[in-house]
Order: sequence, then C-alpha cells, then structure tokens
Amino acid sequence: MSGSLRVAKTAAAGKETILRTLFQGDIFAAPALLGNGIAPATVTAETDVEVLTTEREVLLAAIRENPEIALRILAVFNQRLQQLHETVHGLVSERAIVRLARFIHYFGVEQGRKMADNSVCLEKRFPYYQIARSIGITYEECVRLFKKLKPFVSYSRGGKIIVLDWEKLEDTASGDEID
Repeated sequence: MSGSLRVAKTAAAGKETILRTLFQGDIFAAPALLGNGIAPATVTAETDVEVLTTEREVLLAAIRENPEIALRILAVFNQRLQQLHETVHGLVSERAIVRLARFIHYFGVEQGRKMADNSVCLEKRFPYYQIARSIGITYEECVRLFKKLKPFVSYSRGGKIIVLDWEKLEDTASGDEID
C-alpha cells in the first residue's frame, strides 16, 4: 500500500542478489500464495511500509467471482518473466557498464526523478552495494564503473544519483560506447 520493499535471494554461499525493488501498488509473494506456499525470495522493508495481505482461499474466491484479478496477476508474472529474461541475457552478453546505465535509466523513468539545474536527480537513493547486487557485479566494480560514467552521471555519498546528460546515459544504456 505504501513504502518500498527489496526482493532478494541469498545463495548457499551467502551472497545476496537483489532481484527488484517494489513500490506502492506492486504485488509480491503470489507464487507462494498460488503455488506450494514457499516464497521464492526474501522481501525486506527499505522504508516504513504498509502491506495488504490476503489468505489463499479468499484470493481464490475473489478470482472465481472476478476473473480479471487473475488476468492482472498473470500480467505481473509476464512482466517479471520478461525482466528475468532481460537480466539473464544482460548477465551473459552485456557489459557491466550497460547494465549499470540501464539500472539508472530504469529508476529514473519508472520510479521518479526531479529536474534540477538541467540535470535529472533520481528520487530513490541507491548505495553501491545495492546497485552491485542488483546488476551482478562486485561493490568495487560498481565504484569503478561510476567513475567511468562521471562525465554524465554524478554519484554522491548516501546513494544520490544525478544524471547530468540524460541522452548520454540513454546511449550507454543502449550499448553505445562511452567517449
């Protein structure tokens, strides 16, 4: 209902991978609710949150009464499956700098930004570790990549990201070389 949640999976060796960040209106844990009762990932509050929960039988009764609910859940599943395919493809075939630029671009477009002095400031703050775990790189590599983006992306303490040249960010996100 409000706030933001981090969805992550931890490997047997203990390394956490951040799968996505959820915001107001997003659904989560539907695979557990509709499947075997086991959640496929861990959800952690990043801010104060208000979450609406439902019981399996209540949801199934609502779906029987209004099949549109099932279609909306399927649309979310489809979107996440497409994101998963893009992520796997990116991890296998795209350079880390492209994945980082896409991450910044995505959150700038989808989750809010402010215009300030001809620059774009992302509303949400992202520490290096969170970005690194989201795009499949190490903390150290994330720091190095931000240095490469420095001519058109500013990163400051506390995870504040300002895009100084949106067009250059889009070029990098599309796989074009950085000058």
